Amino acid sequence: MGRFITITVIFKGKIVGSMMTRKLAEFVSSLSYSDIPGDAIEMARICFLDFLGVAMRGSSERSGLMALRAMGKGSGGATIIGHGRGDAERAALLNGIFAHNLDLDDGHRGAQMHPGSCVIPAALAAAETSGATFRDLITAMVAGYEVAIFMGILANPGHRELGFHTTGTCGTFGAAAAASSIICSDVDAVVNALGIAATQAAGLLESDHAGTMAKHLHPGRAAQSGLISARLASHGFTGAESVIEGDEGFLRAMCRPEGQNINETPEIGAFHIRDVYLKRYPVCRHLHSTLDAAAEIIMENDFSASEIEEVTVSTYRIAAEHDSYSPATVEAVRQSLPVSLAIMLESGELRVEDLEGEVCREMASRIRIEVDPALEELRNMRPSRVTVRLRNGDVLTAYRELPRGEPEEPYTWDDIVEKFRELNPGYDTERLEVTGEADQEPVTEVMLELLGG
Repeated sequence: MGRFITITVIFKGKIVGSMMTRKLAEFVSSLSYSDIPGDAIEMARICFLDFLGVAMRGSSERSGLMALRAMGKGSGGATIIGHGRGDAERAALLNGIFAHNLDLDDGHRGAQMHPGSCVIPAALAAAETSGATFRDLITAMVAGYEVAIFMGILANPGHRELGFHTTGTCGTFGAAAAASSIICSDVDAVVNALGIAATQAAGLLESDHAGTMAKHLHPGRAAQSGLISARLASHGFTGAESVIEGDEGFLRAMCRPEGQNINETPEIGAFHIRDVYLKRYPVCRHLHSTLDAAAEIIMENDFSASEIEEVTVSTYRIAAEHDSYSPATVEAVRQSLPVSLAIMLESGELRVEDLEGEVCREMASRIRIEVDPALEELRNMRPSRVTVRLRNGDVLTAYRELPRGEPEEPYTWDDIVEKFRELNPGYDTERLEVTGEADQEPVTEVMLELLGG
């Protein structure tokens, strides 16, 4: 389609980008459904399906129910997944929490974030309250993913190294872009929406690594803030056009320049949604290569957990740092490599239900984690090698350079339908076919067909 804009700015003596907010806004405001490549549209549909299945299950999880009781539904016509309808801003907040609290939502390894749980709740609430069609929703999703992932690639790894959770911060930009695509697509209004969103961008990794529910709040607040930003901008409320690269803007305030990804200057218009990953296990993505390697060992060999003498995990530094052997909460288990792996070795699988039982402390104590310098060099691929030593002397090993579900080894529509079915037993998955057939239908009607009244 020819809309590829390379952005360049000088950030503390280094080339990064210029007029970034306006360039992003120009893309969002001019993007139409007909501009989007077919594979990006297909990926958007898969991402929506994945979001819906995860959020349906997440709507009955503890943190989701707590948030619902605390905030209430309010009144309005926006879908609150699993709980009827209510106020649009609360719907965006709650659906974002529901979509993230199982740690099963989509992500992007270069951006180091989960875009879907931020972008889709904002787009959905905006679409339902504006009478938009499902095609409009897909367009808004693509715009939102593009902006969120662009910001994540640009900011990291220095942003993360300062302790920011990119999902909450850069996700706010993406949510504002998605909501603006529907509510206020004039370029100046989108500039203002992004400026308003940036000043609300928040989320600290301490909430994540401490194993708390506050992590679940990050995409919910990103979605809600993005929706609010677009609504304010549609009424003329202003935000700083220089909010990204300005002297006191996002890059200087929240990013470490020596840790900024200047070697991979992102493009806007590259349709980054095609590069997101989808998840199989309800734990931190940094654990997935290890779990995939362990699954291969289990599948290809006949042994029981009691026969294991020792397990060695060789991986990259960030994965190795997820090394809690005594997680106190389910949220902390999702961040624990040894305990998640112990559950996998004990049960042969790692499902939502498997995290709710007894922690496999004795098995976890047999697991040793080490940083392999060679794998640290490949950290952007997220590799892991698992070696299982049995009591009879046998040594079983498997290596995964990438976890499954990445664009290099993607999950298909059928894979995500099966994931949906496993998360939501009893749901008639034939109803999901409407998402491929209802482009011209109002989103409200599509949601009614998917979820009922």
